[in-house]
Amino acid sequence: MLYQIYEAQRSLMEPFADFAKAAAKLYGNPLTPLGQAPMAQRISAGYDLIYRLGKDYEKPEFGIKTVDVGGTEVAIHERIEIQRPFCELRRFKRFSDDPETLRQMKAQPAVLVVAPLSGHYATLLRDTVHTLLRNHKVYVTDWKNARTVPLEQGNFHLHDYVNDVQSFIRHLQLTYGRCHVISVCQPTVPVLAAVSLMASRGEATPISMTMMGGPIDARKSPTAVNNLAMNKSREWFESNVIYRVPTNFTGAGRLVYPGFLQHTGFVAMNPDRHMSSHYDYFKNLIRGDDVSTEAHRKFYDEYNAVLDMDAHYYLETIETVFQEFKLVKGTWDVANPTGELERVRPADIQHTALLTVEGELDDISGSGQTRAAHDLCTGIPQAHKMHLEAQGAGHYGIFSGRRWREVVYPQVSAFIATHHAKPLMAAKAQPSGKASAQAKTALTESKPAAKRPRAAAPVARRR
Repeated sequence: MLYQIYEAQRSLMEPFADFAKAAAKLYGNPLTPLGQAPMAQRISAGYDLIYRLGKDYEKPEFGIKTVDVGGTEVAIHERIEIQRPFCELRRFKRFSDDPETLRQMKAQPAVLVVAPLSGHYATLLRDTVHTLLRNHKVYVTDWKNARTVPLEQGNFHLHDYVNDVQSFIRHLQLTYGRCHVISVCQPTVPVLAAVSLMASRGEATPISMTMMGGPIDARKSPTAVNNLAMNKSREWFESNVIYRVPTNFTGAGRLVYPGFLQHTGFVAMNPDRHMSSHYDYFKNLIRGDDVSTEAHRKFYDEYNAVLDMDAHYYLETIETVFQEFKLVKGTWDVANPTGELERVRPADIQHTALLTVEGELDDISGSGQTRAAHDLCTGIPQAHKMHLEAQGAGHYGIFSGRRWREVVYPQVSAFIATHHAKPLMAAKAQPSGKASAQAKTALTESKPAAKRPRAAAPVARRR
């Protein structure tokens, strides 16, 4: 019932939020009678803050229209390359009429950015994508809000995530011959699994994989996020955080981990910081500091926009990554598109360079959790491994903001460029037999019309 109660409250708040927005404009306009009232600016600021706290936050747009490539401004066309029930592979195509710029862009590496499916939309990586577009062809996994996916599309499991990543890699390899992969936070685990499985089959793997702030080994320096997942049983999560989508959404009846619960958890981690930020916003409105107020709006438009996750995927991630540590223990079996189980063996990766990135002040993925990938990928030559710790950077600072642009990105870009120019020994040709059949089956899934059978799995017995 919690989801239904939340939706009822949101519906009741909507007209009050709209009223607060209108009142803020009336009191904030000096040409209206209300704008001439005593303390009109303070009243306007108060109503604006009420509106911001009460409004419903929809999925933001990436909004990347242009980017600078070698001193030339080029246009960006955003399009969906592959459509899946729970994910869209989104491409940011660059256009220019300058012959030299076109030649330069054509030679640049293709990069698949695997965005987190952990509460926020892929637009959280807007700064990541915008910066990468200077020197790379960029694709992003844009995960869908589970409450918008009809029940007839089946359930979404952790192995579906892994299989989707593999097929997206194959799509880029088919298009460009080779590619690079960047995973941010949560997807470091399924991306490492995806590349491991491809290597075990003898498939061509990406030239490089960059893993940023992810829980490869959540046992190391556990954070508050890790502790919650480790100290509660799967049954506790099923009983307390899994709900059915209400009837006013297209995914009505689907079992999900609701985005509003995840958002509550985000805020609860640093409540004082958020209260201070909103109070500063109120003061900046009174002062007329448009730059600061706009920066606040942009941040919270993104931060407050959250999505629901399919319960099967969410519970399997908790169990696999934070409770049983199957990746680091070598006990993780992933179902491929044909339903067969394959063991994840990172040691089989030999032809993919590895870069791991951690933030010194990361309070979501603790120190050493991402770096643990180096211990697992024993087949990669040491000379083709690199670790970067971004001093003074928190979790978001390693992929967004000044430290990302000035400290992290230059090293990520240089790592990709170095291995793109001189990759590790090329992978063997596609093997025959069973492994080849599995690869071909997965490759056909890159076609938009393909529809996967999704295995059913018991999850919550309530609601």
